[in-house]
Amino acid sequence: MSETTTSPAAHGAGGAPTEVAAPHRYTAALAADIEARWQDFWESEGTYEAPNPSGDLAGDAALVARPKKFIMDMFPYPSGAGLHVGHPLGFIATDVYARHQRMTGHNVLHTLGFDAFGLPAEQYAVQTGTHPRVSTEANIVNMRRQLRRLGLGHDLRRSVETIDPAYYKWTQWIFVQIFNSWYDPEADAARPIDTLVAQFEAGTRPTPDGRAWAELSAAERASVLGEYRLAYASDAPVNWCPGLGTVLANEEVTADGRSERGNYPVFKAKLRQWNMRITAYADRLLNDLDALDWPEAIKLQQRNWIGRSEGARVDFPVGDDAHITVFTTRQDTLFGATYMVLAPEHELVSGANGTGSIVPAAWPEGTHDVWTGGHATPGDAVAAYRKQAAAKSDVERQAEAKDKTGVFTGVYATNPVSGEQVPVFIADYVLMGYGTGAIMAVPAHDSRDFAFARAFELPMRCVVEPADDRGQDPATWDDAFDSYDAKIVNSTGAEISLDGLIVTEAKAKITDWLADKGIGEGTVNFRLRDWLFSRQRYWGEPFPIVYDEDGVAHALPESMLPLELPEVEDYSPRTFDADDADTRPETPLSRNEDWVDVELDLGDGAGLKRYRRETNTMPNWAGSCWYEMRYLDPHNADALVDPGIEQYWMGPREGQPAGGVDLYVGGAEHAVLHLLYARFWSKVLHDLGHVSSSEPFHKLYNQGMIQAFVYRDSRGIAVPAAEVEERDGAYYYQDEKVSRVLGKMGKSLKNAVTPDEICAEYGADTLRLYEMAMGPLDVSRPWDTRAVVGQYRLLQRLWRNVVDEATGETTVVDAEPDEATLRALHKAIDGVTQDLANLRFNTAIAKITELNNHLTKVGGPVSRTVAEQLVLLIAPLAPHVAEELWRKLGHTGTIVHADFPVADPAYVVDETVTCVVQIKGKVKARLEVAPSISDADLEMAALAEPAVVAALGGAGIRKVIVRAPKLVNIVPA
Repeated sequence: MSETTTSPAAHGAGGAPTEVAAPHRYTAALAADIEARWQDFWESEGTYEAPNPSGDLAGDAALVARPKKFIMDMFPYPSGAGLHVGHPLGFIATDVYARHQRMTGHNVLHTLGFDAFGLPAEQYAVQTGTHPRVSTEANIVNMRRQLRRLGLGHDLRRSVETIDPAYYKWTQWIFVQIFNSWYDPEADAARPIDTLVAQFEAGTRPTPDGRAWAELSAAERASVLGEYRLAYASDAPVNWCPGLGTVLANEEVTADGRSERGNYPVFKAKLRQWNMRITAYADRLLNDLDALDWPEAIKLQQRNWIGRSEGARVDFPVGDDAHITVFTTRQDTLFGATYMVLAPEHELVSGANGTGSIVPAAWPEGTHDVWTGGHATPGDAVAAYRKQAAAKSDVERQAEAKDKTGVFTGVYATNPVSGEQVPVFIADYVLMGYGTGAIMAVPAHDSRDFAFARAFELPMRCVVEPADDRGQDPATWDDAFDSYDAKIVNSTGAEISLDGLIVTEAKAKITDWLADKGIGEGTVNFRLRDWLFSRQRYWGEPFPIVYDEDGVAHALPESMLPLELPEVEDYSPRTFDADDADTRPETPLSRNEDWVDVELDLGDGAGLKRYRRETNTMPNWAGSCWYEMRYLDPHNADALVDPGIEQYWMGPREGQPAGGVDLYVGGAEHAVLHLLYARFWSKVLHDLGHVSSSEPFHKLYNQGMIQAFVYRDSRGIAVPAAEVEERDGAYYYQDEKVSRVLGKMGKSLKNAVTPDEICAEYGADTLRLYEMAMGPLDVSRPWDTRAVVGQYRLLQRLWRNVVDEATGETTVVDAEPDEATLRALHKAIDGVTQDLANLRFNTAIAKITELNNHLTKVGGPVSRTVAEQLVLLIAPLAPHVAEELWRKLGHTGTIVHADFPVADPAYVVDETVTCVVQIKGKVKARLEVAPSISDADLEMAALAEPAVVAALGGAGIRKVIVRAPKLVNIVPA
């Protein structure tokens, strides 16, 4: 076979040889021709189209009998910059896995859509005046082109775009289902809101004020139902970002209190917004993690985000007609509560929700100067401090700051167990987002309370006996003492004593006492907050909600869906000075009066009426909460998904009790955003009977990141990586020395390499092989364009082992391979089969390379049997060249649906070697043993051999000399 001919200078920039001679050599040009032809063939033939059952599973016995596999990638966003080589890592991985599953007899559903609503397109529209739809659709076209060039085996009929009205009709429909549902604790499931109304009408559930349901006005009924609906509007503290002109979910705010997009300051504000009552599902979201095949790290993040804790609710009276309710996990320390702290946003301070503020007009007599913050009245102190706290993020407020801040509210509460009067403060380390927004402070046994008490000269009482020799006077301590395995002390009151009990016993006793007194009860609390679901943006799904003249929200009937996003001249929300916390949002849709104010007949018997549309839009997470379901049945105009089709692809089955997608691959950064939200929507739809699966994704796999070196000049500005030169171990850009650090790949860092570049220089199959060979899929790895040539040469050697580079004809022969080649082949088949099934693509490629190198080393024509199975092995990884070689080997059908090779166990086991057994230097036996046998095992086998036993004749053994695997020499006694 001819060899590659190159000259020292005959290399491209990335190290690819510039080919000369041999018209049928595997080159980048030949690869491009092969890849384009086969991509056209797959598309025209519908090669990757997965059949759906008819909907009647009993009538689809043949299809149902065939194993199915639903494989998904996380939704990509169609960026204007297109793909760089880091983006397709997961897409290629799922494609390789899907191809292997097809070749092992599975009916495989694998497709890819686009999550296309959201901020980037809108910001681009604001900057350029280009409609978001125009730029987004252009980006989708470009990304589809790039993905097609990679040879991804997607069922194109099933691809969806969230911006398509035919798609977001069903996003809106799901919102209506959630809006028209409530969580029934007795059923532990969502139920239609009509079932709740029926309870109110029948009087089996009393109204809040005791009046009959029929006596309530429509607005009053709506208000009552709003306290139960799973989708509801409320005035609540939100993350307001003036620089973006919108509110953000907690998960969209960074650790330093800034917006994830744009890095603007985020403030707390109270606004009327749509929310999803995800907290109703907290227990199920937590418990159902156990049935999922997810990385433990992701499960832990979700568990921590949900944050379940058991404790007690306790009421502290304030005056004659108010009380402060706290949630505590340490109710055993109630006697040690010497002051209380409210969040600055607490309604008893702000007077929100009609409660009236408890803050008095003047400071009580004897108020300590350090408590007032230097203000003349409690009202002034509280107002100033609330403004100061609003400028901080929740993360900043919870940070272990050296100096604790806060002010006295001017009121005292009564400790219910001791009867002592304890001062009530506000402080920013207490948040409304956890518990009740109020704490009982036990400074002797909590480090933050300890620091606050020291700063404000507040008393401390030891109620949990220290295990060390510090004594029981907290004034002498350096920090609080906290223990769950200790004895309670100093905890005796007029009606109850906890002294001498251990913590767990004290918790149980005090909880029962609180319940008996009607001033508390054992309860469970969650860190998880309801999901803020409104955005003050244009480029998002419109809410299918209208408001009547009384402000009551009504859902649009299905016949009016989709409610399409109207055309507007100005896409920008009103933005403000990024640091102006006192501003409030104004949405683009609110300026479109003809769309906002409408006359509609909602079919509810009220006839034609005037309504005002909701002018917020849904967040960018909405469309990705359910897209796996639409992949199943994307053209169904009458239903979200056909029940039989959903049951076939996603329904519960052995090993997957909650159902869901068989394999879902994507980044770990979505652990508490998309993944938690999608689980919530799936559970609601399951409860309401729309789907059989209660979890969206059974198996989750997080791929690592492809990184690249970032080069920065003396100003810290990134310079083009492709133009940096290495000289004597240092790096230079235009003769200036620059720094180098490994980081993300991206356009802004000037280190992006596009798949188009690599495909043009080497071919898509080489890119696919390189990305899969770089290392374990779940580990981040650095990109090195110079290393790509290694996989390119593997394909060239493979090609030469099958094809004559001069004639283009195959060189294989029909002769049987020798035993060494058979062993190399079947070991490769066995190893590659296991590796592909377990997403170990790098080791699969190593085994294929080893087999191919064996064939090259043996030389001469390759056996047809071996060549065909080698081509089948590499087909999932390098499908284009595999199709071409398969066709050249005489097959007329596509290799996509060919059977994957099956290893012969006889050739997988290690070959044996002959071991000679000697006694007194004379050969008495020969054993066939594995080459890897240990000395001990070989000695045991030799001594057990009948011929050796007979030769020894019962004589003792003085010494056994073992030289595994070929020699055992026995010296008799």
